[in-house]
Parts: sequence; structure tokens; C-alpha cells
Amino acid sequence: MPFLITNPFQLKAQLTQNKKICAWLLGLSAIFSCSLFANPLVPYSAEYQVSRKGSVQGSAYRQLKQVDNDTYQLKYKSEIEWMIFSDEREEISTFKMQGTQPIPMEYSMVRTGTGPDKNYKITFDHKNQAILSNQEKYPLDVKWLDAQQDLLTYQLQLRYDLKAGKRTFSYPIIDKKGAQRTYDFAVDGEETITLPVGNVKTIRIKRLYDNDKRQATVWLAPEYDYMVVKMYKGKEGIEQFQVQLTKYEKHSDL
Repeated sequence: MPFLITNPFQLKAQLTQNKKICAWLLGLSAIFSCSLFANPLVPYSAEYQVSRKGSVQGSAYRQLKQVDNDTYQLKYKSEIEWMIFSDEREEISTFKMQGTQPIPMEYSMVRTGTGPDKNYKITFDHKNQAILSNQEKYPLDVKWLDAQQDLLTYQLQLRYDLKAGKRTFSYPIIDKKGAQRTYDFAVDGEETITLPVGNVKTIRIKRLYDNDKRQATVWLAPEYDYMVVKMYKGKEGIEQFQVQLTKYEKHSDL
């Protein structure tokens, strides 16, 4: 039988504590629900600037939209110009929500610019528990995992796990080429950062690699429903790029 609080003073204290927890999750914003399960996703669009060594080199755009009652689409698009190098890419993930777990259905990535163009598409066949790629004729030779994510949906799962109080995270990933990998992360602390949108309280999360040659850090903001507001990627201590939020807009549900 679940533990019940019958003492009215204990009940009042518990309600007060719940309110404090809710306020912390909301941050400075009052537009998001404190419940992690009712309306788990808020459709939005966000714009970012992409820089390298302090110089803006391009822009990025992220959009989450609701396709129907339980199906969503997450899109990430970036355009970068650096010296004679150019890179344009668009990633799209279509997925369903099962509680607070995204269930990927299809992932695609198209890249154009300097060098060869790329076009990848991964399909998750849940009925037959098979994963297919447009680069292969037959289903990929990978183990089917119920927790399997694509290169965009794992970011949503991390957000929910962070809300649930987790401090370390590990996700099985199918990447754009159809390879099965594991992404590991850990909370690295809390930090108030200055962005083009102003000062934002964030939770800093680092990706864990097998060696220290690569570095990747993301900043998630409770104020923006734990969305990524900043991202840094480096190699051997040298910055490769940095992404910062410049605009955010919440959209209405269906």
C-alpha cells in the first residue's frame, strides 16, 4: 500500500515542498506546465548563431511541431560559411511519444556545400523490429533495442531524464550511417550564462568520451523547458564551433 500522509501539518509541509520543486523547474517562466507527463512536449521554434573563435560564421534553426495527437517532428537546420568552406544541412526526426519516451519512426539528414553532398535516411520498423537505411538494401545488422534513439530524439530523452533528477545519462543511438553507438553524458554543474537573448540560468552537461581529445558541452535551460540554449564542441582544446540561442518562440498545440 502506498505511504499516505494523514497528519495535516505533514501534508501542508509536503505541499509547500512540492511548490518549491515546481517553481525550480519553471525557472523564470510561467508558461510551461510543472507536470512532466501532461502535455509532455511544447511545440516551438528557435534560432541560433553559430560562431568559431568569437566570430559568427552562420546560423541554425530548430523547430518542434506536433503532427497529430501523439506524433511529432523535430527539425534542425544549419548554414555555415567559413573562408571558402560552406556547409548546409537539415536533420528531421519523426517520432511518437510513449509517456516521456520518444519512439523514433524516421530520421533523415541532407547535407550540401563544399565537398560531396550527403543524403541519409533511417527508418525504424517497430512491427518487425528492424532498422532500415537508404544506404543499404536490407535491414541493418544491428540489435533491436526498445530504448533505441536517433540523432535528434536522444536530446529529448535527455531533457526528460534531467527533469526526473538523473545526473548521468546513456543512450543507444543509430547514427545517420546506420551504425549503432552509445552516447554518454553527465551533469557538470549549474551556470548562469550570457546569451544574445539575455542572462539565462542553465544546467551544464558534458558528453563523456573514451579519451580527452574531443570535448562537447551543452547548456539546458529550465526557463526554456530544458531546451538546448548553448552548445560547444572542441577538439584537443581548440574550439570547433559554438552555438547560442538568439530567438525562441512557443507555438500552440494542435
